[in-house]
Formats: sequence, structure tokens, C-alpha cells
Amino acid sequence: MTAYKSDFLNVLEQRGLIHQISDPAALDDACAKGPITAYVGYDATATSLHIGNLISVTMLYWLQQTGHRPITLMGGGTSMVGDPSFRDEQRKMLDEATIASNIEGIKKIFGRILRYGDGPTDALMINNAEWLLKLNYVSFLRDVGRYFSVNRMLSFDSVKLRLDREQSLSFLEFNYMIMQGYDFVEINRRYGCILQMGGSDQWGNIINGVDLSHRMGGPQLYALTTPLLTTSSGAKMGKTAKGAVWLNGDVFSPYDFWQYFRNTEDADVGRFLKVFTRLPLDEIAKLEALGGAEINEAKKILATEATAVVHGREAAEEAAETARRTFEEGTIAESLPTIEMRKDGRDFFFGPEGLPILIAVQLAGLAKSTGEARRHIEGRGIKVNDETVTSIMMKLNPTQHLTPQGVIKLSLGKKRHVLLKPV
Repeated sequence: MTAYKSDFLNVLEQRGLIHQISDPAALDDACAKGPITAYVGYDATATSLHIGNLISVTMLYWLQQTGHRPITLMGGGTSMVGDPSFRDEQRKMLDEATIASNIEGIKKIFGRILRYGDGPTDALMINNAEWLLKLNYVSFLRDVGRYFSVNRMLSFDSVKLRLDREQSLSFLEFNYMIMQGYDFVEINRRYGCILQMGGSDQWGNIINGVDLSHRMGGPQLYALTTPLLTTSSGAKMGKTAKGAVWLNGDVFSPYDFWQYFRNTEDADVGRFLKVFTRLPLDEIAKLEALGGAEINEAKKILATEATAVVHGREAAEEAAETARRTFEEGTIAESLPTIEMRKDGRDFFFGPEGLPILIAVQLAGLAKSTGEARRHIEGRGIKVNDETVTSIMMKLNPTQHLTPQGVIKLSLGKKRHVLLKPV
């Protein structure tokens, strides 16, 4: 483990958040002298950030906690192009209204984690639409585009992999890395920002900004990336049967978020405590050393602390209590994830003969396909109101399956529960 002079880089190193730094010694010096300003960019491709983004927001949190100023950059301009990095096809084109709506959704998470204001280390939220949408194309090509080598751009993995697979890369997407590089230079000019951070898949794009500043006679800028986390079994983090693990509670409930971390593999508990919680390292070391059944207590602490970071302490404790009541007492807690099912319309609930269990399992997000739902049932993994489902032909109807609480409890295994509520 590398020892740094600056508190900021030491914290990131100790918590496993450093993958690459463009000039470690020089950046360490700048941070030690401090304060510095650093930013992370977030394109508005959805209404919420996901768990992968939480890692970069966490870097901004530790930046602020160690006496520096963070910037959250909203990609109002770059979202109109779409980052092609490590994607097999072009992103869906978004209009300005959709991007603006997505940005409003994304903003919700930052206020819980960062402190915004007018102080020297208070966070800033800015939008690259302020300068990108006002650019004159020919002037931009002459002033900025001339510093980019197509040969070098083609060598970046984010582009090379697409071309190696003989998949189309549009000229629009090819311009993305130029726009991101220009963002860094512009943010430095406006706010004195010298560091851009992001996931390891953004290394090439960030380095372009470092390079561009040098070629345009600007100051020394720096790049810092964090590892893309995978589980100890090699799976990419952040995927569930219901899809991505989103940070906004209206897309992915606090209870589901709590459960996601409660189901962490034993070997990942210590690492995830360092990355996703604010617990002191000595306390994490004690939790990490637990073995046998005791590791489950560490997982509950991980789930509660990670949920508190994203959704607040009250929501985290409510999720933990819901889980305790559901698993230990066998009760139906009102705060379990609930899906309202209408009797007619798009999400109809009961047809003349009821709702097929194979469809119900998918609607509840416990399986992605009919085949997966069938396998769960045949493996005796699905329960209705805590009774094991034995037939794939079963149908749910209110006369037979509605509980006194007015819901139907659908479960996958012991840990995943969803309430179906007819309205």
C-alpha cells in the first residue's frame, strides 16, 4: 500500500479507491498544500444514478472531508452525444427535455452525500451545456480539434474494442472524447479545477483533458480513476434480477438496496465496508475478521450503513427493521416493496381465471423471463404467502390468496419478498 503525504490520497488508498493516477507525486504535493478543486462528470442517460456511480460520488465525499472542493458536473451537453466507452452500440439519442428531466432526478442523491454552498470547500454543481451548446463548430475544430490525433484516439480501448468487433462507431460518438477533454480545460479555466476523477473505464477520456490543457498552454491537470468493482466470484457489481441497483428510492426501494448489500458474498464484506460506508477502518477490520455465522451480523451493518449513505439513516433503519420482522418473526411488513396491480389496463392483475404465477414472478422482479421463473418454481424457490409453489400452472386470485392485510406476499428464497396489492 502506497503512503501519501496528503490526507485525501491516503484515505482513498486505504479504502481501495485508487486504480490509476496520472502523476501521483505531483498530485500528492498539490493535495498536501491544498485545497484543490476536483470534479466528476455524470451524463443524464437515466433518471437516477446507479451503484457504480456511488463510488465516484464517494471519492468526492472524501475529497470534501479532507479539506478540498468537489464539483459535480451534469452532462447536459455531453448527454446529447452519449459516451461510447465499452458499449456495443450507440446510446439512444435523448432530447433536451428528457436530459433536463433526468438531471433533476440525478440531483437528488448529491445533497445527501455532499455539502453544497458558497464556502471554499463547499461543493458546486455545474452543467456542461453552459459552454458546449454555445460552441461555434468551425472555431471549436480550429481551437480544440487540432490538438487531437485520430491515430491516438483509435488506440483507446473504448474505441478499439468497438472497431475490433466490427461494430459501427458514429462520427457523433467519436467526438465525445473531444468534448470531455474540453470540459476539463473549461472547468479549470472557470473554477481552477486541477483533478478529474472517474471509473477506470474513463481513463482515456480523462487523460485527453490532461493532454489538451498541456497542448493549449494551460496548467498541469491530473487524472485519478477508481477500480470497477466486481464481486469475489468475478461478477460485475450492481446487477439483480430486477435490473440495475439504482440510487433513487422511487426506482429501487431502500429495502431492496438494503437487501442487495445484505446478500454480499462473505469474501467481499470488508472491501465493501471500506468503499460504501463511512465506518472507521479499525471498526471495519474487526467486522472483517468475523467468521462463521457472525459474518451475517457484519453484512447487516454493511447493508444499514450503505443504505444510510444513500437514503438517510431513518430509511436505513426502517429497512433493517423490515428485514428483521420479515425473517425473524415471519410477519408481513407494510414497508416491503409493494407493486400495485390494477384490475384492468396495462398492468392488469386478475383476469377471469387469475394471474399465472409465471407472470406474477416476473412482474414482481423476481425473474427476468418465463424460463427463469419456471426454474425458480421447479427448484421450490417461490412461495406465495410463505407457502411453497409446486406447480407452474398455479394462478393467483384474490378469493384464495389475499391476506388479511389486503396483499399477496410473493417470495424468492428466504431473503427476497414483494407484496402484490390489487387496487
